[in-house]
Amino acid sequence: MTGKECLVVGGGSVAERKALMLLKFNASVTVVSPKVTKKLASLADRGALHLLLRGYRPGDLDNVSVVFACTDDRDTNGTVREDAVKKGVLINVVDKPKECDFIVPSIIRKGDITIAISTSGVLPMASKKIRQAIEKTVTKDYVAYTRIIGTLRKHLIDTVPDPLRRKAIMKSIASMEVGDVVRRGLKGMKKVLGKGLS
Repeated sequence: MTGKECLVVGGGSVAERKALMLLKFNASVTVVSPKVTKKLASLADRGALHLLLRGYRPGDLDNVSVVFACTDDRDTNGTVREDAVKKGVLINVVDKPKECDFIVPSIIRKGDITIAISTSGVLPMASKKIRQAIEKTVTKDYVAYTRIIGTLRKHLIDTVPDPLRRKAIMKSIASMEVGDVVRRGLKGMKKVLGKGLS
């Protein structure tokens, strides 16, 4: 989403969540609504997003890649959808999965780990509950493990020209317990790697 022009129509808590999600993915976000949450106003004041304090207009979709219709007015959301379809803009109508071009998963991001959970729009609150349960199991050890393994992989790519041998070594390292890799740390794992290379 980096640099993509995204429009959020609505200014309530749902619109706020969608705007924050888009900002996390470095999108260029515009919010259109006569009223907005304090958080959205604050983000606009800091220049994190563009804010149009008025109702939606069809021209708001010009040069937009993605639009979220998040108002509490069914007619407005329907108009946004119709206009988006005409202009070929991807649309997500909140709480109307059948009217969406895409469903937004519930996302966990910790370090280099990104996990997306979706119930295919059946019940967004279920996605949130599942995300919260999984989030508890993705501890800081997994983040450290991913960082260590990623560094080792880069080292192997630079030092082991044979792709089959490199794959075998990585498979061996990946089979180790997460806690064992984290306890050894990068230096300890390089020693293990050194033994595997001899």
